[in-house]
Amino acid sequence: MGIRILVIEDEADIADFLMRGLREEGFTVERAADGDEAWHCLETGSWDVVVLDWWLPGLDGLSLLRRYRQAGRTTPVLFLTARDAISDRVRGLDSGADDYLCKPFAFEELLARVRAMARREDRTGRQANPVMSYQDVRLDLATHRADRAGNRLDLTAKEQALLVLFLRHPGEVLSRTRIYEQVWDDRYDGLSNTLEVHVKELRRKLEVHGPRLIHTLRGRGYLFGDASDNEPR
Repeated sequence: MGIRILVIEDEADIADFLMRGLREEGFTVERAADGDEAWHCLETGSWDVVVLDWWLPGLDGLSLLRRYRQAGRTTPVLFLTARDAISDRVRGLDSGADDYLCKPFAFEELLARVRAMARREDRTGRQANPVMSYQDVRLDLATHRADRAGNRLDLTAKEQALLVLFLRHPGEVLSRTRIYEQVWDDRYDGLSNTLEVHVKELRRKLEVHGPRLIHTLRGRGYLFGDASDNEPR
């Protein structure tokens, strides 16, 4: 198949079971046993699918996923975890997971989900052409080049992470808490103005080359795109 899968799992028995089963299906599979090793693999390797546990030594799976998405990486990620509460599933998916499967699991179901994710990756060509866009805004995740109407945008790392999040959710109201937790990987205390400062600067750089796209919705958060029905300011 030529599909490369990274299994991030600290429990050796589960990892061995997954790797043996996936390899028997023709996949190329590697394993990372803790968060730090996993981050190194994600940074340096090229993967078609990532299978990720939540509880890991060192950097936990949720933090790892958020960091990976903030870096602009779009490889499909399947959370495989014993955390089965609805709130945990929502957090995992909102943080950038493409799918979520609870332990204990049937290997046949996991295999079907991995195959579906690999097919989506192949159809979208996200690894070959990792470009996000909305209207005249374009962000190349491979080169970290952002532009609007053909004009280069000089963005900081946090501004780019914000733009990635906005481009991933155009037309959707994003709360300050959600943005802060995903971009800064920390809890929003409601007191810091760090988020507002970065959004203001990103908005300024975008508006040099076109009309406003980042709208503040009083008491609700921010919206990227057309906010004509949401009373922006």
